[in-house]
Amino acid sequence: MREHETGLHSRRVACHTVVLAKHIFPNDEQRLAQIYWGALLHDLGKIGVPDGVLLKVGPLTENEWTIMRRHPDDGHRLVGRLAGMEEAADIVRSHEERFDGGGYPRGLRGEDIPFGARLFAVIDTLDAMTSDRPYRQGLTFDAAKAEILHMSGSQFDPVAVNALLAEEAVLRQMVDMKCVSEPTKST
Repeated sequence: MREHETGLHSRRVACHTVVLAKHIFPNDEQRLAQIYWGALLHDLGKIGVPDGVLLKVGPLTENEWTIMRRHPDDGHRLVGRLAGMEEAADIVRSHEERFDGGGYPRGLRGEDIPFGARLFAVIDTLDAMTSDRPYRQGLTFDAAKAEILHMSGSQFDPVAVNALLAEEAVLRQMVDMKCVSEPTKST
């Protein structure tokens, strides 16, 4: 409601993360739904971030970053209140973690990060890199893929990166279309 691009981004990454999740969990509809909802709601905690920080055009100050870094925990508290959304809530809380432990809010590393959040991290970066921003044009799919491959094992789980490679044709098409559809029963 406060920033249109965030909503479109959330819908795209939910669609795209499910593509990777289906590669790993092809017949687990409940798990796929949890991963979809976790990806869709990943930035819900930003509703608690003041507009002056959330919509700021320039770089954030250290104090503003402290406020921004609270959004995964705030989102986890909100989604965690919903019955049956435990895995989705864990994805929301862990979506800013890095495979090498350099993320936030808890500095989780490797397999301590929920698997859905590790899949999401690859897709979130793919979407961010291939989307136009006011200050730069989006990269090509190939350029974004090359950067993700370069960060495999540090920022990203190699298993998630391999799923990206396995589903490259579908994801390339979705990125080109900027998919924003709602999940279907087969999602």
